[in-house]
Amino acid sequence: MQSGNASPSESALLLAASDGAWRSNLRRIRRWPILSVIILATLLFAAVTADLIAPHDPVKATLSARRAPLMWEEGGSSKFILGGDLQGRDVLSRIIHGARVSLMVAGSSILIGMVFGTAYGLISGYFGGWIDEVLMRIVEIFLAIPLIMAALVILVVAGASYFSVIGVLVLFSWVPFARQVRAETLAIKVLDYVALARVAGAPTHRILINHILPGVLNTVIVVATLQVGSLILTESILSFLGVGIPPPTPAWGAMVADGRNYLASSWGIAFFPGMAIFLTVVGFNFLGDWIRDSLDPRLRQLD
Repeated sequence: MQSGNASPSESALLLAASDGAWRSNLRRIRRWPILSVIILATLLFAAVTADLIAPHDPVKATLSARRAPLMWEEGGSSKFILGGDLQGRDVLSRIIHGARVSLMVAGSSILIGMVFGTAYGLISGYFGGWIDEVLMRIVEIFLAIPLIMAALVILVVAGASYFSVIGVLVLFSWVPFARQVRAETLAIKVLDYVALARVAGAPTHRILINHILPGVLNTVIVVATLQVGSLILTESILSFLGVGIPPPTPAWGAMVADGRNYLASSWGIAFFPGMAIFLTVVGFNFLGDWIRDSLDPRLRQLD
């Protein structure tokens, strides 16, 4: 006669099955960048709908809201959820609008740098010889220049503005694309299908665009994703140092700089913009790692 309780062996089998199912589900979750997608989707939503969802004008100062406490602290109110900054502006509204500024600056810089760097790497790798030598020496010169120090000098001389910040970021953002695309082009140009196109009399620009460019697109996408976080961090550093996006435009780095001397009493002024920078950079880096692993056939075979 069977008892109502499972035997020890049956319990062990059920436990092993549930553990295997849990591990299988966890493995599926880890294959997708869920955390990165949540962070970046929130960032994109805030950037696109900033005018609609921000509770206050990000540049309007209210004298009574100067260093207003957080909503859940003593003396706080739901009118200023994350408190007010030193000029009485709503911190939450400035963070939301700062997402738009960061994405526009980083997006414009990465787009221009990607196009120029990819073309540069294709030309250098395909033609080789003295052309490759000259072009790569230029790349090495840019790699030897400290980005932050060079940006400080350029922005102090040219003056801090929206377009000057983008120009400085573009000046250095193309270098990783050029190096990676050049390396990929050196490997692709010796393949049979490229040689056949060359023998068939295809012009150089058609070989580069139709035959070599598709082979380097995966690398370009990975580099672009990883570079966006780096550019956002660089823009924040420049704003923190006072040579980035000029006030009163909300920039996360400038907001951290405003609140750095008040961490003991009004810590939210610097903490929340700093956390926004941290989460954004982490989100783009995790997404870039996932894309790199997904596009690498050697890593796909391990799944």
